[in-house]
Amino acid sequence: MSANRWIVSGAVALVAAIAVFFFLRADETEAADGQTPVSLPAGLERSELETVIREYILANPEIIPEAMERLQERRMVQMISSVRDELETPFEGAWAGAADADVTIVEFFDYACGFCRTSLPDIERLIAEDDNVRVVFRELPILSQESVDAARVSLSAARQREYFDFHKAMFDAGRPGDATIAEAQRSAGLNPAQVRRDVSDAAIETEIRNNRELAGRLELTGTPAFVVGDRILSGAVGYDRLREAVAEARASSGD
Repeated sequence: MSANRWIVSGAVALVAAIAVFFFLRADETEAADGQTPVSLPAGLERSELETVIREYILANPEIIPEAMERLQERRMVQMISSVRDELETPFEGAWAGAADADVTIVEFFDYACGFCRTSLPDIERLIAEDDNVRVVFRELPILSQESVDAARVSLSAARQREYFDFHKAMFDAGRPGDATIAEAQRSAGLNPAQVRRDVSDAAIETEIRNNRELAGRLELTGTPAFVVGDRILSGAVGYDRLREAVAEARASSGD
């Protein structure tokens, strides 16, 4: 089930909100608003517990969206944490920016995706202005067979340590096809013989398959998608939001 369907379901949302409300306050000495947290006497009957929960929810309905937001954030952290090492480890040279960065951005993209093309200048600007950021690129060719063809050549470029040059050239060339892929390959100065070997290499096919599996585990529904710290940003979110997410990740790592 997708994250959106999970959130939209009213019944699930209510149960989740109740659960989060009590778990979040179980180990707190004071509620965020200064009120005394709910304390349940030992041996409380189920019917009494349901009455307490119902009365509190009715009296404080604003906790439901707050609780849902916090629950969603916790789920996101758990999903990312479970795959972080794999997620942030690039395929050979499929990365750009600082080698020893304190924040890694992971971008899932498709060369046929117009919003991915729109996001490229934001990535370039961020790398240029922040010398402590690294971007790991993950091919997620979901739009066409030509997307898959471009992704294979892209991963050959990673092996040849010409990844970012090909990446930019491919988006500059236009929608992927035989002519535009060849143009980007020439522009990046790739070795044609190595490209021919690499595009049928099982390791490259495995990388594309693994990227799809990672995207599924993170419940990504399209491209571009960015993973920054403990956050997933969907769509062409723009330079300011990416920079903000980097700052949040940096602040979180310093806690």
